[in-house]
Amino acid sequence: MSDVLKIALTFAVILILLRRKMNVGFVMLIATGILCVLYRFDATGIGRTIKETAFNRVTLTLILALSFIRMFEIVLREQQVLATMMSSVKEYFSSRKTLIVSMPLLIGMLPIVGGAYFSAPMVDESTKDLPMSQEEKAFVNYWFRHPWEYVLPLYPGILLASAVASIPLYNLILANMVYASAVIGTGFLFSMRNLGPEPFIRRPRAWEKKDTIGFIPIVAILILVIGFRVQLHYALIMLIVPLFVIYRYSAKDIVRITRHGFTRDMLVLIFGVMLFKETMEYSGAVSNLSKLFIEKGIPTLPIFCLLPFLTGVLTGLTIGFVGSTFPLLISLEGGTSLAALSLAFACGFIGVLLSPVHVCLILTREYFKADLWLVYKKMIPASVIIVVVAFIEYIVMK
Repeated sequence: MSDVLKIALTFAVILILLRRKMNVGFVMLIATGILCVLYRFDATGIGRTIKETAFNRVTLTLILALSFIRMFEIVLREQQVLATMMSSVKEYFSSRKTLIVSMPLLIGMLPIVGGAYFSAPMVDESTKDLPMSQEEKAFVNYWFRHPWEYVLPLYPGILLASAVASIPLYNLILANMVYASAVIGTGFLFSMRNLGPEPFIRRPRAWEKKDTIGFIPIVAILILVIGFRVQLHYALIMLIVPLFVIYRYSAKDIVRITRHGFTRDMLVLIFGVMLFKETMEYSGAVSNLSKLFIEKGIPTLPIFCLLPFLTGVLTGLTIGFVGSTFPLLISLEGGTSLAALSLAFACGFIGVLLSPVHVCLILTREYFKADLWLVYKKMIPASVIIVVVAFIEYIVMK
């Protein structure tokens, strides 16, 4: 069986299992087993890949970072930090449009599964007296929640992409800033155009020191990671420990939150993805594919765009397309090109946004009882613009 067929079979199994909502980590372990069978790994080869994965510094770094993210998120949620941010924004912004989009934007800062359902009532309440269809409200709630996944290191997708590709996280964040801005820009372009020149809803009050408190933790993360280039797991622990002190967490609560962070599913996720990456490299399949593409003159750029995009559409998961496609793409590229990997991430996440199995899209449509096709009529042209922006950035970076 050729390398193309073997990898195609492996990816087919991955997509089927992800569509069945199986944990991504277990899916990647199964895919690793399939590769071992197809490439006839002996006990020595299997032991080597497991050892290389288990003692890999990147594996440990990922486990710490993603576990600390879960701890950070639950502390902010329990202490109503997000609620403080929302109350400040409501009183400060005078523009109706800005107020409406601030709801999903702020709640989207925390990686809560199905978080769109939290902001939906807020969007609905703030638009009751406005000439907006249910589909337009659904688009606003869904679209403005998701620019952060391109750039915010609290989301596992960009963190996983950085680790797998061995690209500094701050470099990938800076490259993806353009896409995050494009999501926000296209959101305004394709929504709220019928509101007219109604720019004010109230006289805003002056910004006070207390309003800043709710934003400090997340802003501090961005400053440490992007400004000072501190590794994410160090930045998170630098904030989590003071938060424990400030909010007077007992030893029992600290143990509870630590257990929430270091779960079995998280450990399996990281180990599964990294083991799959190591197995792909050790099998020699990807290097053989690279040689084939070179000999046949097959361009790799379409693969960098289509493979993550299709995987994103079929799974609706950022970690799904990153974990399953990036190990292959990195090897095909023959290195860790920031331009190519950023383009792949942009296309993959557009696939996630358009996926009919994306939990946030399902919940948003359900809440607003919106016609899904009419929502897609806004999402598709917005997505096309973002892909065009991604290609332009790729050309400039190359």
